[in-house]
Amino acid sequence: MFSRMLLPTTMVGSYPRPAWFRYQLEGRDVLEAHKVIHHAEAFEDAVRTVLRDQELAGLDIVTDGQMWFDDYSMGIGSFLWYWLERIHGFGKEKLPHPARSKAGADTWALDEAGGVAVRGPIERGPVRLAELFRIAQRNTDKPVKACVGAGPVQLSTLAHFEGGPIKDRYALANALAGIFRTEIGELLDAGCKHVQLEDLGAWIPNLSGDKDFKWVKDVVHTTLDGVTADTSWHFCLGNVWGNPMKGMTGGGYPKILPHYFDANVGQFVLDFACREMEGIEVLRDLPKDKTVAVGVIDVRSLMVEAPEQVAERVRKVMKYIEPERITLTTDCGMKQLPRPCAVEKLKAMAAGAAIVRAELGVKR
Repeated sequence: MFSRMLLPTTMVGSYPRPAWFRYQLEGRDVLEAHKVIHHAEAFEDAVRTVLRDQELAGLDIVTDGQMWFDDYSMGIGSFLWYWLERIHGFGKEKLPHPARSKAGADTWALDEAGGVAVRGPIERGPVRLAELFRIAQRNTDKPVKACVGAGPVQLSTLAHFEGGPIKDRYALANALAGIFRTEIGELLDAGCKHVQLEDLGAWIPNLSGDKDFKWVKDVVHTTLDGVTADTSWHFCLGNVWGNPMKGMTGGGYPKILPHYFDANVGQFVLDFACREMEGIEVLRDLPKDKTVAVGVIDVRSLMVEAPEQVAERVRKVMKYIEPERITLTTDCGMKQLPRPCAVEKLKAMAAGAAIVRAELGVKR
């Protein structure tokens, strides 16, 4: 379980690039790009730097900061396109989002994401999650969490079906789930103990109807089938340039989370700080076999929280769920923040956790 220690701290995944790290993969296989020794050296230095920021801040479970994401649109980089560019069967160009005409106030956000053409069989390509994990883990003594996403459901909603055997998002998501499962299997073989699926497709039934809750769960079950590591599932409230999505995430977690209580994940990773813990009461009914990573740092704001502010957010959470089942995290990825701001936010989270642990009589 994630909560072996009391109130462990982590971040969701992405982190600001060090200013000097200007290399981009631009759709290439990381092993191709790293044939250039300067790129390989700078990449590992950047990962090491990001890991060190987290260590100095006091985090317990760290990530590589997803330095493998290019600086594409959406603020958090190539969260979507890293996968689309490296899975065979997709076109390379960015098309309009398939649902653009129905997006309303979220149109600009869908324009940032774009759409992709499906033109052939969906087959595994050089995603290299295990290699990326090895680079990170050899540069820290802390456990490294592997961030796996955007996930199969979310990616399936971007598709224009122009060719090949797959004709709809249901079949596409199932095909992608098998590819993701293979990548996760290689992560386990590499020694990864913490696997975080990042699939905002959890929100899709808000738009497509309750019938799709079962579909979403089935895809998650296929993706994580047989995984022996700690598993978590992150679906944020939307994080395009620091803005929440207005339509897809309507009603917040209380509206959709209960539909996923029986999903085969050990932990849900949820954003709450950006809404000052609104909806936290949904955790009262969280099944006993599940834990939660609660967002106590608002990544959509440049304001650096005070440790006591973080501690008060944690106290609100503990009104509804035992501290032994709580991990503390950032709301979402931090990539769009200035790095000095991100550093101070992580320090505040660790300090806030220490305040609450002391109140609970725990010394660390």
